[in-house]
Amino acid sequence: MDEVVGLFPIPLQRSRAVLPRPLVDALVAHFSAAAVRDNNASTQLSHTAMLRPGDSPLLVEAAARITPKLAEFGALLFGEALGWGLKEMWVNVLDTGGRQAMHNHANSFVSGVVYLTPTHPESRTVFMKSPGGTEFVFRNDHAGTTPGAYNADKWVSPLPDPGDMVLFPSYLMHAVPPNVGARRITLSFNAIPTRLDSWGYAVTFNG
Repeated sequence: MDEVVGLFPIPLQRSRAVLPRPLVDALVAHFSAAAVRDNNASTQLSHTAMLRPGDSPLLVEAAARITPKLAEFGALLFGEALGWGLKEMWVNVLDTGGRQAMHNHANSFVSGVVYLTPTHPESRTVFMKSPGGTEFVFRNDHAGTTPGAYNADKWVSPLPDPGDMVLFPSYLMHAVPPNVGARRITLSFNAIPTRLDSWGYAVTFNG
């Protein structure tokens, strides 16, 4: 009998209805107008300033609901239940025609996205293999191949509902294709553990 083992997989956690609809609507109403910082990838994409949970009672409530999920996900990454802190949060407003270029997040360990408005099926978050990996240089890539977990370059996340969240390692590359639907608003964040210990070499992080 044959067995295929997926070696060293990258976890991505999808959590449904993390934020209740009244909180989602309040975040949209409060922060949409504050997203005035342009993004050089697209003129139809703007952000708020970097925020901390203490900057708004709405963010305090959101952080209280997000943090337990961070602890669950962090245990998958580091093999231990650790304390976690939200380092920064920001709201993205992606108007029709806008896109988010491929990127990852520096100076953090876990990143996440909470979807605040409906997402058009063609504008779902896409996660990609990091360029310059350790794979074969010559690919088998043509119309007759069948993409799968071991040969695909990208993975398109499931269609989210408002209040849904995804968590992923901050190094994971991701992007948003051109938005062909209505305005798409998300709450993004970066998180760090309170402490990491590598056989006595311990580092404590301040959020």
